Amino acid sequence: MSLELMHPRDQIVMLMERIYGYGMTTTSGGNLSVLDDEGAIWITPAGVDKGTLRPEDIVCVRADGSVQGIHRPSSELPFHKAVYAARADVRGVLHAHPPALVTFSIVRQIPDTRIIPSARFVCGPIGYAEYALPGSDLLGARIAAKFAEGFAIVLLENHGVVAAGESLFQAFQRFETLDFCARLIIEARRIGTVRTLQERHYVMFGRKYNVMPEFVPVTHSSRERELRAAICGMLHRAYGQRLVTSTEGTFSARTAGNDFLITPYGADRKYVQPEDLVMIAGGRAERGKTPSRSVRLHQRIYELHADIGAVMIAHPPAIMAFAVSDAEFDSRTIPEAYIVLRDIPELPYGSPFLRVEEMAAALGARTPVVLVENDCILTTGAGLLEAYDRLEVAEFSAKALIAARALGDLAPITEAQVRELARAFKLAEPREQAAGGDG
Repeated sequence: MSLELMHPRDQIVMLMERIYGYGMTTTSGGNLSVLDDEGAIWITPAGVDKGTLRPEDIVCVRADGSVQGIHRPSSELPFHKAVYAARADVRGVLHAHPPALVTFSIVRQIPDTRIIPSARFVCGPIGYAEYALPGSDLLGARIAAKFAEGFAIVLLENHGVVAAGESLFQAFQRFETLDFCARLIIEARRIGTVRTLQERHYVMFGRKYNVMPEFVPVTHSSRERELRAAICGMLHRAYGQRLVTSTEGTFSARTAGNDFLITPYGADRKYVQPEDLVMIAGGRAERGKTPSRSVRLHQRIYELHADIGAVMIAHPPAIMAFAVSDAEFDSRTIPEAYIVLRDIPELPYGSPFLRVEEMAAALGARTPVVLVENDCILTTGAGLLEAYDRLEVAEFSAKALIAARALGDLAPITEAQVRELARAFKLAEPREQAAGGDG
């Protein structure tokens, strides 16, 4: 989906629907603005329900100070103007009060973005502005001063957060990513000690893992067309369930032989369309498209495992709490969870790029799902639905394990009960009980 030519008021309504729909602001809280090419600021109105915002509700404040619209502009207009004045590169500003970031703001802490690899690059350094009366010139000055220092996102003491970008969509991605980090840290601290990435872990980001020879498709099979729609449907569903974010999450599905479709690099997951997906055929990528950075891993999985028809990499906050902490995830909670997930090993950080062969080989009948330290969960299946079910079950199970900490010690299914499940449901025996290869 192309967003560049969308009118500012439509951009604001679209993103407010996302923010409000995902519980990241309230009916009365939050405000968004866009600075257009004529120097006018388009901004959300004061006193209008954020859950029913319409394009005609958006207010235009011209460069000369005149106001056009059926409502008053947001009371926070002063700090929006101040941010634009402080930063010539900023064209979109977002302010909201998501619970996780408010939690950090009222304990005077800044979420550490070094818990997953891309967050640091999406958000950049995080600024912190001291408290001032909402809507006041002092608040605007304090926020603008932080943006003038070069920050792209600023946490407000006892208030919320302000994110800015070259577009409102970039501001949203920074906002959503920081909120994800905040939620993830809170969950991880409930179960253990949070691990953060060090400088040595970021070396891989200077390398390109998705550069491939290209080809020009001449035909598109019915199978390919069907999978393009199905992958997008699953991806949008995952975004709605907050299993992926706008910047994180890669889905792929086998078309024929070892050829497959995969999500593109850098696309907002909520808006990915069938034509955006990248076909990988014979080790070559569809011309003019850039596949996910993990494309080599997906390729090797399909080459090694003829029974795998879909692969999903995602970052749901509950299961990721185990990936970024020293707590161990135990899938032996209820029979259904173990049947769907089996035992889930945790692989070292960097495995999707630096240990492709090892990671692909680790998968199999006994191991359809793996966690990667401070990175992701990867699920596989014979088809998209099975891989997606495993993603959902992993997140639901992780939520139950985290909640169980408030009640007492976990009592997992016993080894004898696991073997009974394996026999009753014709599962591969647990690895420590079985002989031979993975099959």
